[in-house]
Amino acid sequence: MPVEHYENFPVASFLLPRRLVPAVEAIYAFARSADDIADEGDASAPERLAELDRYGRALDAIDAGATPGDPLFARLAGVVRAYRLPLEPLHDLLSAFRQDVATSRYPDYAALLDYCRRSANPVGRLMLALYGATEERNLRDADAICTALQLINFWQDVAIDLAKGRIYLPLEDLARHGIGEDELAAGPATPAWRALMRFEVERARALMLSGTPLVRRLPGRIGWELRLMVQGGLRILEAIERAEYDVFRRRPTLAAADWLVVGWRALRM
Repeated sequence: MPVEHYENFPVASFLLPRRLVPAVEAIYAFARSADDIADEGDASAPERLAELDRYGRALDAIDAGATPGDPLFARLAGVVRAYRLPLEPLHDLLSAFRQDVATSRYPDYAALLDYCRRSANPVGRLMLALYGATEERNLRDADAICTALQLINFWQDVAIDLAKGRIYLPLEDLARHGIGEDELAAGPATPAWRALMRFEVERARALMLSGTPLVRRLPGRIGWELRLMVQGGLRILEAIERAEYDVFRRRPTLAAADWLVVGWRALRM
């Protein structure tokens, strides 16, 4: 199941084949540590960007056939070579983390999707590469699922992101519903807010459902992993709806009973 902190990364899933655990852990260590550079601690923006550039140079060294001395990158280099992984998704992740340092608002949905393309979709593409399932239609559907999961996480964490000074809701959507940043920061679940969130929830759900043919094409454990991730994301959307879109007073999460529903729905897929 997705682990806390770096969203939607199935590093510890009981469904993951044991042979892939070291590879997934190496990729996860890269992603999580780079994410921490962008988000955690009290380093200045130039210091964060300089450290992310160091990560980029390490990827370039791996691409050139070298094995960096840093254990994190040495382990990643071994995985890249063993599975012939593309480096573009890893560079895309770094690009998104650099954007996190400098960008806290998104003018429109297209800009937010571009961010998700680099912050979420690389995870799905790397997992497909590990399973040797990188056909174009698989990549397309995985992108839809990963972006939907990222959007769901944003809607779930509106209040948390606001406390960090970030707004992932497209500003054009806020304006269309007559919601200013001051009103958003006050956190009332007004009728206008509920209308906005209803729109965002329905859009994320439609995107998720558009990617579900992938779960029926992929056999075995990866298919079951995806079924649970899809149904878990859809259930979070239902939790937001059950809370009448008030994500300010309490973060919508899944309880044990919800996971029973998720498992049953995964079986029915």
